[in-house]
Amino acid sequence: MQAILAAIVDDDRSKVGNLLKADPGLATLLLDEPRLYQSKIVHWLYAGDTALHLAAAGHRLDLVRLLLAAGANPNSTTNHRKSSPLHYAADGCLRGPDWDPKRQVETIRCLLDAGAEIDLQDKNGATPLHRAVRTRCAAAVKCLLERGCDATLRNKPGSTAFHLAVQNTGHGGTGAEAARAAQRQIIHLFLSFGLSPALRDSRGKSVIEWAKPGWVRDLLSGDKAGSG
Repeated sequence: MQAILAAIVDDDRSKVGNLLKADPGLATLLLDEPRLYQSKIVHWLYAGDTALHLAAAGHRLDLVRLLLAAGANPNSTTNHRKSSPLHYAADGCLRGPDWDPKRQVETIRCLLDAGAEIDLQDKNGATPLHRAVRTRCAAAVKCLLERGCDATLRNKPGSTAFHLAVQNTGHGGTGAEAARAAQRQIIHLFLSFGLSPALRDSRGKSVIEWAKPGWVRDLLSGDKAGSG
């Protein structure tokens, strides 16, 4: 298991292919202990995760294809958070050393084409869309919306992804300028896909009621001053 995980981190297609050829069971083998990756891939891997979870988190498109062809389950949720590879693919790290939104979208599309459930909710009720919004991955949000995800689903705290879009989520370097620009794009996307700022969370609070910064409220109300 450690050998294939290391090869995935290094994006070594040849080594991953050879390991899977020698032992196809590696495609479905479960990790027995958690570990944090912070260099070439920035993500936690938990006990119960598979090699596909790591490849998805690193947006290693070719490796995702190899693992799927070897029998990896795109809907595996055997970790304690009940997160699928698609959840991990929807996560992003705007400040990561190898950040590539185009490759993230290609990975998401690949998993969806392989049968990944687009609206699968994890232990906290978060869908891949919630994850993409929380980490300010605008291209991933657009991809998921285009592929027909249900943007009105609420996580266990009661928020839709649109509610998260107007708040500081505390993830993905949300205070950085790049993250604020992505947040603006995400809000525009929700509006363009017909989501209403009047959409309510489980406590009856609307998206616009959650919006604190003036520029966010301007966007939601259609004020041109907020569209820059």
